[in-house]
Amino acid sequence: MAEKPSARTPRTAAKPAGTTRRVSRAPRSTDPHAAKAPLRIVIDAEEVAAVAERLQQSEPTLSVTEAAKRGTTRQLLVAMRDRIAEQVEDADTPARDLAALTKRLMETVREIEAIDAREEEAGADAEASDGEFDAEAI
Repeated sequence: MAEKPSARTPRTAAKPAGTTRRVSRAPRSTDPHAAKAPLRIVIDAEEVAAVAERLQQSEPTLSVTEAAKRGTTRQLLVAMRDRIAEQVEDADTPARDLAALTKRLMETVREIEAIDAREEEAGADAEASDGEFDAEAI
């Protein structure tokens, strides 16, 4: 009578005596980041083109220090945005910092857009003028 295999042992063909199965593994590095590929940022091409166009149309940017000393709030935000963007693009920026930098970059862009929207709204309000009052129109 043949032995019935137990539930724990897998059914395999008989191996010749003296053979063993070897599993080769790549040597493990002590550096936890050695095997990981560097992170990269994926940005929509249309968004990049829109930002580039806005940058070309805008006034020359100041350094963060110059903008803080003698610039407007918008100029300071633009300088900070540019500085943060440089850090995000830098390959030497640690991966652990990218999330915080990217979040701050997006917040800064939104603040600049809010200032621009307020300025456009104020400009539109200034252009609108009341016509002459006509009592007969009532």
